Amino acid sequence: MEDDVIAALGGVLEALWRIEAEWPGKPCSLAKLSKQAQRPMSVLRRQLTMLEEAGLVTLALEDGGVAGNVALSAAGRQMAADMFP
Repeated sequence: MEDDVIAALGGVLEALWRIEAEWPGKPCSLAKLSKQAQRPMSVLRRQLTMLEEAGLVTLALEDGGVAGNVALSAAGRQMAADMFP
C-alpha cells in the first residue's frame, strides 16, 4: 500500500515538474495539474496536502478551496530534478 502512495505522489510531482518546465514562471492551476496528472480533483487535493506537509509544494487556494495554484517548492524542485532528469 505504501509503495502505491509513493508512486502516486511521484506522479503528481512529475506532472508538476513537466508543467513548470513547459511554462516557466507561470502559476499552475489545480485544474491543469488535475488534467496533466490524470487525477480527480478530490484525490489530487489529498495528494497535494501530503506534498505540502512534506515541504515539496506550495499551495495557494482561493475562496472555498475549489480553485487555486500550486508550485514546486525549492525542495520539491530539487527532488523532481533528481527523480526526472
